[in-house]
Amino acid sequence: MAEDTLLEFPTDFPIKIMGAASDEFRSLAIGIVSRHFGELDAARIEERPSKGGKYLGLTITVRAESKAQLDAVYMELTSCRQVLVAL
Repeated sequence: MAEDTLLEFPTDFPIKIMGAASDEFRSLAIGIVSRHFGELDAARIEERPSKGGKYLGLTITVRAESKAQLDAVYMELTSCRQVLVAL
């Protein structure tokens, strides 16, 4: 059965995550993503603090094998209190 997506797998896929700027948030977000995609290459993790420094945006580019894998990581990210936004 074909998955209902325009993506072709495997594919490199950027996951964008935003939360309060703290080491705890950074570790938590990276931990969630690595549970679904294995060890992450530091070169594929971009960090951008907000203008006022209150928030931290992470873009983690992963090698996704399926839509189900992406759905699972987004479900875990969005259910986490410290994650404000996951795109």
